[in-house]
Amino acid sequence: MASGSVTISSDRIAQRFAELRRANRRAFVPYVTAGHPDVARSVALLQGLESAGADVVEVGVPFSDPMADGAVIQASSQKALEQGVRFDQVLEIISRASLAIPVVLFSYLNPLLRGGADALQRAADAGAHGVLVIDLPLGADPEREAWFGDGPLAFIRLVAPTTPQERMRAIAKTGSGFVYLVSRLGVTGVRDELPPDLPETVARVRAATTLPLCVGFGISRPEQARAVGRLADGVVVGSAIVRAADESVEAAVSLATALRRGIDGE
Repeated sequence: MASGSVTISSDRIAQRFAELRRANRRAFVPYVTAGHPDVARSVALLQGLESAGADVVEVGVPFSDPMADGAVIQASSQKALEQGVRFDQVLEIISRASLAIPVVLFSYLNPLLRGGADALQRAADAGAHGVLVIDLPLGADPEREAWFGDGPLAFIRLVAPTTPQERMRAIAKTGSGFVYLVSRLGVTGVRDELPPDLPETVARVRAATTLPLCVGFGISRPEQARAVGRLADGVVVGSAIVRAADESVEAAVSLATALRRGIDGE
């Protein structure tokens, strides 16, 4: 693989966070499930989120056993699968959306393996810049970790509130782009309150890595997004966006606009 591919793809995320840092702004990182509510509206939703002020967008690859996801994202994944959306169709959706902001594939391991040995390069060619693998913990499969780490996409790693400090450091060393902090244990989904120990957890992650830090899981309202933005470099919102998209693309974009304003303190 030529080094030019790496520069064009994976470095886009680092560049975006550098731009935000210079502007003293926080990243808004919405999540959507590719192919939900359907392929055409999925493309329109991605474009609408960019217009609403998203800095990075996570595109979920539908999977039949999304064990880390709550009811809202599970249902969206099932709906996409019923419409025949698989890895190749996800890449087509990303390509059709033709976004100017970085795109991160958010996936379980199995769909990526089924995509073949060239899956990561094809994703980069389609317009993806990063990949986050939900079910590939550090050390579980060094060969696969090397495949992602040496590939053309930034390898986004997950850490949890219960992750020990030394393991946080080890996880961050194998990743690039940014670190995704799961704000609470359990599955994805809307929550009424942010975890009270979130500031302490963020401080531990900050001490473990110099990579930008994004926080997700349970963030659904502008005031929550603003509170997280005071702590982290980026705010990830998934279930609330997906739930709004069940109503309409316009509803999801309207929510995204409100979240963007909340992060910016408007």
